[in-house]
Amino acid sequence: MSATSPHAVFNAADYLVDRHIREGHGTRSAVITPSQTLSYQDLADTVHRVAHGLHQLGARPGDRVMLCMADDVEQLTAILAAMYVGAVPVPVSTMLTGKELGLLLADSRAKVLCASTEFAAQVAVALAAAPEVTDVVFDAAPPVDAPTGVTLHRWDVLSCAEPMAAPYPTSGDSVGLWLYTSGTTGTPKAAMHRHRSIRSVAENYGVGVLGISPQDRCLSVAKLFFAYGIGNSCFFPFAVGATSVLERARATPASIAKRVRAAQPTLFFGVPTFYSSLLASDLPSNTFSSVRQGISAGEALPAVLFNRLRDRFGIEVLDGIGSTESLHIFLSNRPRQVRTDSAGIPVPGYEVQLRTDDGAVIDSTKEPGTLYLRGPSIAAGYWCRDETTRRVFQEGWLRTGDVCVRNDDGTYSCLGRSDDMLKASGIWVSPAEVEKRLLQHPAVAEAVVVTAPDEAGLDKPVACVVVDEGRTVDPEELIGWCRMELASFKRPRAVVMMPELPKTSTGKIRRNLLRERVAHVLTTIEITA
Repeated sequence: MSATSPHAVFNAADYLVDRHIREGHGTRSAVITPSQTLSYQDLADTVHRVAHGLHQLGARPGDRVMLCMADDVEQLTAILAAMYVGAVPVPVSTMLTGKELGLLLADSRAKVLCASTEFAAQVAVALAAAPEVTDVVFDAAPPVDAPTGVTLHRWDVLSCAEPMAAPYPTSGDSVGLWLYTSGTTGTPKAAMHRHRSIRSVAENYGVGVLGISPQDRCLSVAKLFFAYGIGNSCFFPFAVGATSVLERARATPASIAKRVRAAQPTLFFGVPTFYSSLLASDLPSNTFSSVRQGISAGEALPAVLFNRLRDRFGIEVLDGIGSTESLHIFLSNRPRQVRTDSAGIPVPGYEVQLRTDDGAVIDSTKEPGTLYLRGPSIAAGYWCRDETTRRVFQEGWLRTGDVCVRNDDGTYSCLGRSDDMLKASGIWVSPAEVEKRLLQHPAVAEAVVVTAPDEAGLDKPVACVVVDEGRTVDPEELIGWCRMELASFKRPRAVVMMPELPKTSTGKIRRNLLRERVAHVLTTIEITA
């Protein structure tokens, strides 16, 4: 794999796009959407024009350009164009409320905002809280009135500009991308990533683990505003001259199946909850016949899901662990070498350690510890969060907050987040272990285990369960089901049936909300001994 000096001239957008033109591959298919297909030459021409258009709006090297956009050509080219001009793209979740978007605009001090028209209502509210924004570019006719001091533009102000002749000469160490953490349990923080980190994740994971080649087509459930999604749909395919398949709409089994049939992707990137929804659908078993490899991240993929996906659709799904701070996956299973209920081994180029609460390195297997990571794509830190940066980024290591164990075969299994681990009868319990057992019950579709205080104020495990449509099961039956295979102290003290579980836009379970919802369960029912 090639190395890039942190001080040498290196622009990630030039690496991802223009390099293919120089190498004579401009006719290759770069992007497929439901409405259009772009070659690498088409993509380069558009990126150059949008880059010059951003420059004309005042975007200068180091300036932030925020994007609240659906996954389409406009979002993709704006991300690349901002990097091309030396500015810093900041793609943010389209699930944000106007108030939340305003907080991020103010925090980032972005002057330019690019938005899709379907999010105009949020933009209108956000601009009131972001006085530094001077220009907003919509992907169609601006559907809102401009507040004082803000100019609204149609997308053609960017796409019809004269092309920029050359990329800004950023270095490998120049900040090239910000990604905000999800903030489900705290204030969102912007992780600042370098230009060279984009090349690192593409080569170390995309090539080193997935073996991605120019013949591959990548389709991702996770959107471009997430670390997982931007790697899947931008960095990995464009690093090798492959094709990105974009889906603007929210992912559902039906919408994804339609894109799969039309675009025939070879790499499919999902999350456990979406894979579960695929299994609950009536899609034919040959839906994913074009897919040579499935990938999962976001949460641990239970063995029962892995097996059902393989048996039903014939796809092998590689589970892995990544984070916003590391830019993508750093622990992963390998093709045809999957150990179920594990996240695999370190991705090439990365080193991991397990540490105790007092910082001692754990050398033995089977002993839980907090996962620390060292590697080439670790963020430079958080924007304007000095204390948190020093706590999370420690002497070249990233404290991930994941609690893991190293297995006898060298693979790692994630037991949950450090604040998700449970103590029952004074003993640590992995919620994932209890959830795995619940999911083995034929009536259970989804299960999450959190804690709730009992009459004595001691936290005990409580299971939140969604059953398959048309099925019923008694809570006491599920408690007994767990007791059959697990030590007694691991069993849920109560089972709460729910129509659905609260999730983030990436499909991650919002455990903090579940804890709030079940906080009084054990103080209002008779507890099973």
